[in-house]
Amino acid sequence: MSTTEAPVDDGYQAATPSRRLEIVFAVIAVAFTAGFLFLATQIPLRREAAPGQMDARFWPTVLGVAAVALSIILLVIATTRPLSTREDIERIQPGGVLRMIVTLLISSAFVALWSLSAVVLLGYRIEVFPIATGLLMASLMLVYGHRRWLSLVIYSVLVTAFVYVVFGMLLRIPL
Repeated sequence: MSTTEAPVDDGYQAATPSRRLEIVFAVIAVAFTAGFLFLATQIPLRREAAPGQMDARFWPTVLGVAAVALSIILLVIATTRPLSTREDIERIQPGGVLRMIVTLLISSAFVALWSLSAVVLLGYRIEVFPIATGLLMASLMLVYGHRRWLSLVIYSVLVTAFVYVVFGMLLRIPL
């Protein structure tokens, strides 16, 4: 762009800078990751690992420690550094808050269903995790605008199968 050309107004509005928002987000991140780390240490083990070997708690604990450390760094940055301009962040879009609330409700329903573990229906034991995961994937894809039914079903089934095979069958983590 030469010096004689005027900037084009494309209707883009950047988010306004807010130290309070950055601090609140960092505090929420610290609390959430600390809760994750606590839950990671509470994972039930079928069998304790020998010293020097990994068990089902290892990677969640490593991720939890890293997440807590990054969250604390984020809090320090939010409180000590000057405000960033936030020119690269768009304002909240129409419907964005509603989509976030629906996402939280769907995720909460998933966790509630997952806690059932299995149900007995007509004398058959049915695992709830694969069904709940498929419904979670499909419903989140619908909330965020995916409308093609074939790819919606295929993607949901493939992701569910992948998670079930890797964690339930190969790693033998109780789902």
